[in-house]
Amino acid sequence: MLTAVSAASYAQVADSSSRKVGLAGAVNFRDIGGYETKDGKHVKWGKIYRSAALNNLTPADVDTLQSRHIAYDLDFRGPYEVAIAADRIPASTMRISLPAVSENIGDINSMKTMFKHAANDSFLLNFYSDLTPFHNRYKPVFDVLLKMPADSSLLFHCSAGKDRTGIAAALVLYALGVDETTIQADYVATNYYRQNENVKAIAGMKKYGISEDAAQKMMAAKPEYLQATFTSIKNKYGTIDNYLQKEMGLSKKDIKKLRAIYLD
Repeated sequence: MLTAVSAASYAQVADSSSRKVGLAGAVNFRDIGGYETKDGKHVKWGKIYRSAALNNLTPADVDTLQSRHIAYDLDFRGPYEVAIAADRIPASTMRISLPAVSENIGDINSMKTMFKHAANDSFLLNFYSDLTPFHNRYKPVFDVLLKMPADSSLLFHCSAGKDRTGIAAALVLYALGVDETTIQADYVATNYYRQNENVKAIAGMKKYGISEDAAQKMMAAKPEYLQATFTSIKNKYGTIDNYLQKEMGLSKKDIKKLRAIYLD
């Protein structure tokens, strides 16, 4: 029997023909439009995209981003990640660097420490529970959404399009009024969109002495990871709405404006 999250995940994957943007040089690039909100509206298609790394985009892929009017590329990666895998984006797209607490990701010593602690779920649970970087990492996403021209769209991404990107998508969808079960489904669907890429990533990690179990936990999008974010927010702020107001700077007027712009 399907749980509420797995049933919603199945439905989310089922519409991947509409959601997935087929690019030769990127994985997990998808539109977060179409989701129904708690009051029966729907997130607009073609306005907000999420993705993994963009360094291997082909010229045709770049043209696709151009045709989708992507005006902003919000990049959550740190300098080490960017140095080895710089984004390829249209000349007209503005890249905004948001590397909060990602400054050492990609550094060999930092990665060794990360992998050392990755053998159990506590590493990623701690990552998702730590709200410290969220203000600097995610508030600019909402700032851009509130000012973006009507004929433009944006994307946000990290390296895998799972953790930093997954939290961003969750906060944006929540602000737009999407329920938590649907938000979890969007997050968990990364396992579908990255299934082939994850096989390669896990094989590569094993070459560096990382156990398969640890590698799988690092690459998985488990519901309990994102739930750790929501739980941490609620424990500290009472509600996610309070958090969005206090840390993302979203007044009731701002929420109303976001929903007027990005919902049908």
